Amino acid sequence: MPLDYPAPFLELARELRRLPGVGPRSAERIALWLLSNKDARPAALSAALASAPAAVHPCRRCGFFATGDLCEICAQPSRSGREICVVEHATDILPLERTGTFGGVYHALGGRLAPLDHIGPDQLRIEPLVARVREEAPCEIILALSADVEGEATTNYLREILAPLGVPLTRIAHGLPAGGGLEHADQITLQRALSGRRPAGERQPG
Repeated sequence: MPLDYPAPFLELARELRRLPGVGPRSAERIALWLLSNKDARPAALSAALASAPAAVHPCRRCGFFATGDLCEICAQPSRSGREICVVEHATDILPLERTGTFGGVYHALGGRLAPLDHIGPDQLRIEPLVARVREEAPCEIILALSADVEGEATTNYLREILAPLGVPLTRIAHGLPAGGGLEHADQITLQRALSGRRPAGERQPG
């Protein structure tokens, strides 16, 4: 039988391989570092991995990460009644917030319409969005979705169901490349996209 690492090491490497972007060799290197480097602190890492899922959950209102009922953004009274910026994922919120350009609140859909992947309106947080608009009466709804086919389809669907509510609809415009997502855009690009938003029914130039 060929020589291999001890069973606990192999089990650690197997669990590490479940992480996104971590292949067999990377998992082996990480496991070696955790077990042999004096700065690794595997016990602290284990404690954080155990406590974080229990302490962090989606915000009841917008879907961002929170430790209480509401996230820090939704808990700010000064943002009540202002713009609602609709994004695809909770991870899209922080890049926009870090621009310092936007002072409203957010709503993460949890994805976008993708019929081939069996993701329809019922799989997204669209009904809660409609309920929020009716309850909070925002001054504007900003659609900040990806500039690809599925993002455009989701934007058009939201425009159709939100338009009858009588709230001005806009969408971010300039600076985002076709097929690009928010999480990969820099702050200047996002600032320009927010500043250059336009009515949601208006088509992209060109």
